[in-house]
This record gives sequence, structure tokens and C-alpha cells, in this order.
Amino acid sequence: MNDTVHARLPLVTALIAGLVFGLGLLISGMADPAKVLGFLDLAGAWDPSLAFVMGGAIAVALPAFTLARRRQQALLTGEPMQLPTSTRIDQRLLGGALLFGIGWGLAGFCPGPALVALGMGLDQALVFGLAMLGGMVVFEVLERRA
Repeated sequence: MNDTVHARLPLVTALIAGLVFGLGLLISGMADPAKVLGFLDLAGAWDPSLAFVMGGAIAVALPAFTLARRRQQALLTGEPMQLPTSTRIDQRLLGGALLFGIGWGLAGFCPGPALVALGMGLDQALVFGLAMLGGMVVFEVLERRA
């Protein structure tokens, strides 16, 4: 394989993976905030269908991460594997999870589906995306001060 093709292979693979991920979000309904909020509404008209989506995602990811843990280098790039190693549950993790959950529950979006919905032209996704970017800026400012 020539060097140009070999250098572009990770980019092409990332593009294909992103397209498959986005298509999966569209087909599953995860990019529809009304469907997501229906899933999160346990006390109301609960829609359990996204539980199957999450179960399917776990079924695909679990063997992939199991194999990845055994590798020292990434398959396509040869770079060292960089998987999380911390098992500590601290205030930062809990705070981040809390903020994620609040945002997901209020807007019906999390980052991946919001990007897909933004591509579909949904106004709510634009508002969510701007709020998410604002939160990232605030985080960076606070991190630099700490």
C-alpha cells in the first residue's frame, strides 16, 4: 500500500464510522428530542424503545472494547492505545454526569444526536449546540484558573 493511501486510511475510516454513527442515530430516533424525552419520562408516557438502541450499542461496543484493551497499538495508525484507566468516581465525574443528564433531560439532546439534528436544520439543535459550546468555553476558563 503506498504511503498516501496508508496516511489517509484513518481519515476515511473515521468518516465512514461517523456516517454509520449518524445514520444509526437517525434511524433509531436518538436525533429526535421528542422521542428521547419520551424515553426519559418514566412517570408519564414512557417510550422504552431507546432502551433497545442502548442495549444494541452496548452489545456492539463491549466486544470491541474488550479487544481494544488487549492491544498495545491502534489498528490503523499504529499509535499507542489511549483508553481510560481511571476507575475513581470523584466530584468532577459526578458533576459532569449531573450536567449531562440535566441537559439531556431539558433539551432531549446529547452531543452526538445534536450534531445530527443540527445537520437536519432543527432550531433546537442550534440552541443546544451554542449552549454546549458556551459550556465548553466556561469549562476551559475555569480549568485554566484552577
